[in-house]
Amino acid sequence: MSKHTETTYATVPLPAGFPDDVALPKFVIELGQRFEDAGYELALVGGPVRDMFLGSNVTDLDFTTDAKPEAIQQILTGWAHAQWDIGAAFGTIGARYGDWIVEITTYRDEKYDPDSRKPEVVFGTDLIEDLRRRDFTVNAMALRLPDFELIDPFGGVKALVSGVLETPGTPQQSFSDDPLRMMRAARFAAQLGVTVSPDVAEAMKDMGSRIVIISAERIREELVKLMIAPKPRRGLELLVASGIADSVLPELPALRDAQDDTHRHKDVYEHSLQVMDNAVEREADYFDAPNFVLRFAALMHDIGKPKTRRFEAGGKVSFRHHDVVGAKMVAKRMRELRFDKDTTKAVARLVELHMRFYGYGDGEWTDSAVRRYVTDAGDLLKHLHALTRSDVTTQNKRKARRLAAAYDDLEARIEQLAEEEELAAIRPDLDGQQIMEILGIKPGPLVGRAYKYLLDRRLDEGPSDFEASKQTLLNWWAEQPEAQD
Repeated sequence: MSKHTETTYATVPLPAGFPDDVALPKFVIELGQRFEDAGYELALVGGPVRDMFLGSNVTDLDFTTDAKPEAIQQILTGWAHAQWDIGAAFGTIGARYGDWIVEITTYRDEKYDPDSRKPEVVFGTDLIEDLRRRDFTVNAMALRLPDFELIDPFGGVKALVSGVLETPGTPQQSFSDDPLRMMRAARFAAQLGVTVSPDVAEAMKDMGSRIVIISAERIREELVKLMIAPKPRRGLELLVASGIADSVLPELPALRDAQDDTHRHKDVYEHSLQVMDNAVEREADYFDAPNFVLRFAALMHDIGKPKTRRFEAGGKVSFRHHDVVGAKMVAKRMRELRFDKDTTKAVARLVELHMRFYGYGDGEWTDSAVRRYVTDAGDLLKHLHALTRSDVTTQNKRKARRLAAAYDDLEARIEQLAEEEELAAIRPDLDGQQIMEILGIKPGPLVGRAYKYLLDRRLDEGPSDFEASKQTLLNWWAEQPEAQD
């Protein structure tokens, strides 16, 4: 994604149908002229063209050309401030012009062997054929430069207007060439608010099992894009309805089998989607941008329920420890999808903590309870605030107001105590070195046990001075078997 300032934009003579206020960076015309002077074609293609039709100024600049990578590099020499080989074997050269990053790719035709994760790339010579290989008609449009001639051979504009996602060729051929396109269909449903055509929906159901040949890393990237889109529910419902979720996120469709007696008006699957919807709406109260960790934790917070469901006397249904079980399950799934350790740990921790608020009941929060809540959440406190509030989906308005008021009180208590103590950095009143000096012991597990004991006392009773803390430590030490050795 490029960085830019307003001065880099210029109004260009775009074809009829584009919004009047859509702008492009000034150098696009110049770049198109350079390719034309060298005897080659150049066109702005795919997402940028689609986004301009939707009224957005472009932030990514993707171009396609009949020039081979070596020729692209020659044309860019003396014009670009820097250039690099993104993947010459795939025909893509990257360049920087000012603060902008552009990618230029040779016309190509790529297909997947039925059992391979890697495409076979063949360079092409025709723009229409290059567009034909693309995933969906909304991405199979181009603006030929430098004259900005719209090339839309497969009805991409019509698809945008109607809000229906279609493929340039048959969806069966498109998904056979690259099965990841089925996940992209779900992502675009979430991102653009479109639906898929009946043919695309049918092909996704018939061919969904082919998604298993795609690498976990590529699946993860599409899942993240879907989750941070404006309407992630639409994409997730499409993945579940098509059966693709059974392969990439099986914990989600499994929720349909865990009827939750606590949420009689909806099953756990619907409840989880609603919690995620609530998190999407509420995240602006805590974050400046779409937050994947919050949204994914909201979606997955109850995935431990199917494994922990028990039928109690009187027809009641319980899900004891589903938070702990769910945390382990989501961590396992995210590792399989090759998420980084920090993101995985954050989501799993939120799933583990999502019931913590309800464990305190309706009573007044003590200082000790507040300290433990903040300490357990750590850097995820804002996420936990948003998740806990989002988890209220009851249709009982009186109950919803009571829970909201209770959480308002908790946040107020946190703010009040934070003014008195450094809640975000609560530590025992004695550090490890002091513990060793007072007890006359060497580094080892015993120091850790003493540290944990002092931390628990700190959380329960608040801060104390050195002498009082020292006496607390000595009292604890007197009861330890090691002290008798």
